[in-house]
Amino acid sequence: MTSWDPNTYLRFGDERTRPAADLAFRVALEAPRTVIDLGCGPGNSTQVLRQRWPGARVCGLDNSPEMIAAARQSYPGQEWMQADIEGWSADVPYDVVFSNAALQWVRDHVALTRHLFAQVNPGGALAFQIPSGTYSPVRTFIHEIAQDKAWVSRMDGPSAAVTMEEPQVYYDALAPQAKSVDIWETEYCHVMESPSAIVEWISSTGLRPFLDALDSPEEKQRFVTRLAERVTEAYTTRSDGRVLFPFKRTFVIAYA
Repeated sequence: MTSWDPNTYLRFGDERTRPAADLAFRVALEAPRTVIDLGCGPGNSTQVLRQRWPGARVCGLDNSPEMIAAARQSYPGQEWMQADIEGWSADVPYDVVFSNAALQWVRDHVALTRHLFAQVNPGGALAFQIPSGTYSPVRTFIHEIAQDKAWVSRMDGPSAAVTMEEPQVYYDALAPQAKSVDIWETEYCHVMESPSAIVEWISSTGLRPFLDALDSPEEKQRFVTRLAERVTEAYTTRSDGRVLFPFKRTFVIAYA
């Protein structure tokens, strides 16, 4: 997969950070000593954690060297770590293991969430949010376009790149070990400047594996053009010329 682009990701920084704030302020811990942000990206969600728990030691972890470099540049003097979530284990358990829109890039969420919960101190919490398992129209369009005979033979990997389970899967995985589990879904209606902004949003995340599988700039442009056409047809322009982009997310907090 190609490298992550922090600038493109942060084009919608406010919208991407809001779920992190909603999750962090729902965690019912007032003074954790140690917090780790798994999949911290360029550090925007990590700053939410620092604001939520100013007395804690907070570390951001991401497997992208570009994202970690951007985080270090924007927030020098803070603690950053380059590592894969899937293979990560804490040397010493954390009071809060947190993740904002990152776990969907790791498979086998039952094993993953149980492993992450095992990295939490007694009295602490595992807290994460991911896009909901019910696909939005734009993700459905991407998977449909991927079936074009011109490139379908290259799309098995991209089609399986993201894992999003239903809330009950996370409950059943964590409830036997946790003191309590808090699960909910929220649908945000992001106000976008145009349908093309929706395509730009998804191009830095869910569209990336599909474009990476294509061989030439011409193929990539044809895929994006077809997606833009579908999005323009499906998302109605509102009275002020903007477009509402509904985006549902699943939130989970498991207390140790």
